[in-house]
Amino acid sequence: MKKLGYILFPLCTLGVGALAGYLSEPGLTQVYPLLEKSPLTPPGYVFPLVWAVLYLLMGLGLARVVQRGGPGSGLAAFFWVLQLALNFSWSLLFFGDGDYFGALLCLGLLWVFILLMILAFHSVSRLAAWMQVPYFLWVSFAGYLNLVIWQLIP
Repeated sequence: MKKLGYILFPLCTLGVGALAGYLSEPGLTQVYPLLEKSPLTPPGYVFPLVWAVLYLLMGLGLARVVQRGGPGSGLAAFFWVLQLALNFSWSLLFFGDGDYFGALLCLGLLWVFILLMILAFHSVSRLAAWMQVPYFLWVSFAGYLNLVIWQLIP
């Protein structure tokens, strides 16, 4: 059963990402292209590729933590669920509602909970923790991009 997590958890994260994308699609396709953005904003095709990899790493990291078990694994899973919920919420705030400041605040919380998740993962599996570092870095960069968009809104 513990090995099943290597399939189920990545599918869960990919599913959450797909649902967020589906619910946010009008803002993503009709509003986002018209926004003034940072010159460091990657081309549009980069985002789904990066997110697919990050969602897979999130799921695989949790699978590793669950497989290892022991002290700290419950807290690690708790932080994993919280960060995934915040990740989902950010998409709805930013693309769905066009609430760029609210999305920025959500992203700040997401950043904190990713860091807490990494620390909790580390107490169970260093590999699982290191698998989350690209996610932490990408969300840090996304925070900068979100901030610039919020600042450029008239």
